[in-house]
Amino acid sequence: MMKRKFIKFVLVIPALAGLFLLASVPQFSTKANKENFWYMTEDEITIDRPVHDFGTIKEDGGSVSATFIITNNTKASILITNVVRSCGCTAPAWTKEPIEPGQTGEVTATFDPRGRRGPFDKTITIITSGDPSRITARIKGVVE
Repeated sequence: MMKRKFIKFVLVIPALAGLFLLASVPQFSTKANKENFWYMTEDEITIDRPVHDFGTIKEDGGSVSATFIITNNTKASILITNVVRSCGCTAPAWTKEPIEPGQTGEVTATFDPRGRRGPFDKTITIITSGDPSRITARIKGVVE
């Protein structure tokens, strides 16, 4: 009986410790994990943050904008070739010139809150000539 408890103890404790350690490690960018690409990695294009939260905004307060910074960590010039929005209420603007290695470009998402009371969560997909070729950013908030 005592031997069974000891075997369970020897198997369960290392497994729990391993899970705890795995959960505490930050998720760095990999080509297989595009959701967490905002951490700086070598040879990839990165974004300064994946989400901008406007908090609560007024419906009659006018449009609001968030600017995302794109960094070229590759060894070649890249272009932002397009920005696709998830909704007509969001207007994108972006750097049209090539972004040289080590340099940055910008993508601005402008949201029009008129007639859109309640929570919003919109995406913009940034299409580049580099790696990754698609980067998703979000803007969110609540219109009152």
